[in-house]
Amino acid sequence: MRIALVTSAALPALDPDDRPLIPAFAALGARAEPVRWDDPAAVWTDFAAVLLRSPWDYFHRLDEFLAWCERTAAAVPLFNPPALARWNLDKRYLLALARQGAPVVPTALREAGTRTDLAALAAERGWREVILKPAVSADSWETLHVTPERYAEGQAHLDRLLASRAMLVQPFLPAVESHGERCLVFLDGEYAHTIRKNPLTRGGRWAGLPEGIPVTPEPAERRAAEAILDLAVPERPLYARVDLVRGADGAPLLLELELIEPTLFLAPHPGAADRLAAALLRRAGLAG
Repeated sequence: MRIALVTSAALPALDPDDRPLIPAFAALGARAEPVRWDDPAAVWTDFAAVLLRSPWDYFHRLDEFLAWCERTAAAVPLFNPPALARWNLDKRYLLALARQGAPVVPTALREAGTRTDLAALAAERGWREVILKPAVSADSWETLHVTPERYAEGQAHLDRLLASRAMLVQPFLPAVESHGERCLVFLDGEYAHTIRKNPLTRGGRWAGLPEGIPVTPEPAERRAAEAILDLAVPERPLYARVDLVRGADGAPLLLELELIEPTLFLAPHPGAADRLAAALLRRAGLAG
């Protein structure tokens, strides 16, 4: 029984964090192997199931990737499924969740082809420093932290990207540096573990992972993550990552909900890869 671990040309041997999945599947009698999502030689029906892991170039070829997801899922179980990928790939979902009452980092959407005066928007919202990010992107691509002395640079960045794509503008929250971004990982629908990402350690590595330190989430963070998942995906998927940051009042706010190809921080958590492998086989109807 073969399981495809979907990756990209930049990571033909998988991201290091995903490599524990290979022995985890082997212990269950399955052979897991990395396969590029865009490999023309791949025969997806040769696999019993397909798991999205590091296809991190997908947003550059979005229509092609979504078509691949649909074709693959029609032939073999794909995790997470295409409907979730289609909903989650555009960060407009943050605005949708906010309208439903989820605690989300304040977010202003600007559509492609429009122009926005960045300084005026920040002043109107009461934001001193802002974060600019494309509505569709991955791995912090074209994300820019703009401080007051860099507003001219930020305006040029925003103008350039708005010419072809929708953009999000958010306030920079100082707690990202003091408390750190908290990434709560859910496997098989249940809470598994938390990593604190701290930009002050950017450039360093821990257990082969960038700026990640295992922590125990605060009760409010755990409650917020559970509530956000229940609101967004009541039938919880095989895997999910809820990225939270403290707001000005100390309450957790949703920064991103990752359902397509998040780093799951398997390597520093013994048993996590085993748990994910077993859950996939069970959900795909392959458990023996």
